[in-house]
Amino acid sequence: MENEKPVVGGQAVIEGVMMRGFGKVATAVREPGGEIDLEVKPVNSISDRFPILKLPFIRGSIVLFESLILGIKSLMYSAKIAGVDEEEEEEISDKELTASIILALIIACGLFIAIPTFAVKFLHTLTEDPFMLNLAEGFLRLIIFLAYIFAISRMKDIQRVFQYHGAEHKTIFCYEADEPLTVENVRKFPRLHPRCGTAFLLIVMLVSIFVFAFLGWPDLLTRILSRIVLLPVVAGISYEIIRFSGRSKNSIVRLATLPGLWLQYLTTREPDDSMIEVAIASLEAVKPADE
Repeated sequence: MENEKPVVGGQAVIEGVMMRGFGKVATAVREPGGEIDLEVKPVNSISDRFPILKLPFIRGSIVLFESLILGIKSLMYSAKIAGVDEEEEEEISDKELTASIILALIIACGLFIAIPTFAVKFLHTLTEDPFMLNLAEGFLRLIIFLAYIFAISRMKDIQRVFQYHGAEHKTIFCYEADEPLTVENVRKFPRLHPRCGTAFLLIVMLVSIFVFAFLGWPDLLTRILSRIVLLPVVAGISYEIIRFSGRSKNSIVRLATLPGLWLQYLTTREPDDSMIEVAIASLEAVKPADE
């Protein structure tokens, strides 16, 4: 998809939306009293200091890691403002942020790497072919991922977050269409966006199936470590795919992106007007002054 506007990225948080673009990140959160709290901070990517990190197939892992950091910061901030964590008033320390990131990575590696590669050992009675075992592991990982998304999508609190996710997508669509950011304008746009992080994660799962299929079948620890080490490679390939598909108007490419869009029927919900107002406030805060 060719955009008239520069790319803006977003993420839903508790009772709010985080937007990133033009060297800034803004988190808008609906307070319990109904007002919108807005936090705007400058943000600089490490790739600005080291241009080599902007090269294709390298930039994807950088974007993924930086998005993880910003997402956790915004999530903690929104939890405090929304009253989820009222007893915790002080700023998030670097140690707390690091611990949160490490915990998130450990859980992800355990759920999507360790469990699938361990479980596939029970298929040895059916085949000893390393290629087939790796493929089976990849598809099991995909099934776990989809089951996880489906399970959390049934949770009431998460459904509200997914409404903010829908508001984020609609607002970005409106901005990219060069229309004024009003509730009425945003409301008419779709909630499924081709550059969504959900679509990116699905592509990561699919790419990993084919990358890991050629790694042989060593012992369990080596299999787990090899998949962790190759995650930046998988993320780099996946990022280039999502970047290309988001800009392409080719019908075949659009067809290939449909699974990622379909998955967003689970991870987004139609927002109400108050949620759209929050998303608009977040995007307005990161827009260049001349816009």
